[in-house]
Amino acid sequence: MDLQQRINAFTKLGAFLCQFTTNGIKKDDTIIANDLFFNGFKHQMKLAKEHNGWFTEKNILFSIESWSKALTENNINHWTNKYNFNISNSKTVAIIMAGNIPLVGFHDFLSVLISGHNVLVKQSSNDKHLLPFLAKYLEIVEPEFKGKIKFTEQKLEGFDAVIATGSDNTARYFEYYFKDKPSIIRKNRNSVAVLTENETKEQLDSLSDDVFRYYGLGCRNVSKLFVPKNYNFDAFFNAIYKWHPIINEAKYANNYDYNKAVYLMSEFDMLENGFMMIKEDKSYASPIATLFYECYNNIEELQQKLTLTKDKIQCVVASGIVNNEIAFGETQNPQLYDYADNVDTVEFLLKI
Repeated sequence: MDLQQRINAFTKLGAFLCQFTTNGIKKDDTIIANDLFFNGFKHQMKLAKEHNGWFTEKNILFSIESWSKALTENNINHWTNKYNFNISNSKTVAIIMAGNIPLVGFHDFLSVLISGHNVLVKQSSNDKHLLPFLAKYLEIVEPEFKGKIKFTEQKLEGFDAVIATGSDNTARYFEYYFKDKPSIIRKNRNSVAVLTENETKEQLDSLSDDVFRYYGLGCRNVSKLFVPKNYNFDAFFNAIYKWHPIINEAKYANNYDYNKAVYLMSEFDMLENGFMMIKEDKSYASPIATLFYECYNNIEELQQKLTLTKDKIQCVVASGIVNNEIAFGETQNPQLYDYADNVDTVEFLLKI
């Protein structure tokens, strides 16, 4: 199977996913193998939602829609054009996936297969319904994928390289366990936003999507703000108010109530608006329903801090502050070439 066949298969998958959007689900009879897969995928979405309370239909559809937009022939060609895919022989690459947001491991899955390798997937128990079904769709539209995609719940065996995503604690285990294999080991990362008091209402409104999408559970969600000293949060609170219905969702509300009680009993200073708490804290990882902030004296000092702590940061949302910054509202819309932890996955795969 050559590269163009693989691109064609993922393009067809993207077309299939286009039927499932945040504006609704609508069957398109022109989609290949739709009679076999359309209702089945709706059922898998239902199972994913029932299995994991954080996977609401809206969040599942947002993830699917994002991938449908990414998986066009133009986008995949633009992504792959810089690489030489003439690998001598296919290896088996194991992927240990996280389960914090729907289809969070899909990019690794895509990267392994587009590189011409075989994939062995160990999914998180929190996100185990969607990807195997999409893998079956790939095998229908491109039969040469059969035998190249395997899923396991057992101990990983018979692989040549590994891509593993987990916490800082599990990363230490991964690094020891896979020390004899080529690997990409990902640890905890969080995203931050830099505010200067010059942001427009539209920018702050967009920033609220970076904060609340997926309940803030993704590494690309903004969990911390850097603000000037004596920053007035009124405009920020006004801009995020569109997300206030989130407090009506039980799992989020339970976390909000619990964390608020902890802060009050500990007598921490905080700001809150009934569905979000803002607390001054030097940490990068904030609990659900909480956003940390830290004050800076000047931009140069802040730029130095962001450089020194880059290993803790996935994205920096800002306007004219640092290189490779992300525009407000765009953290959950990465391009195919936006690699987690800034490690080029495809380059790694082509060298193993």
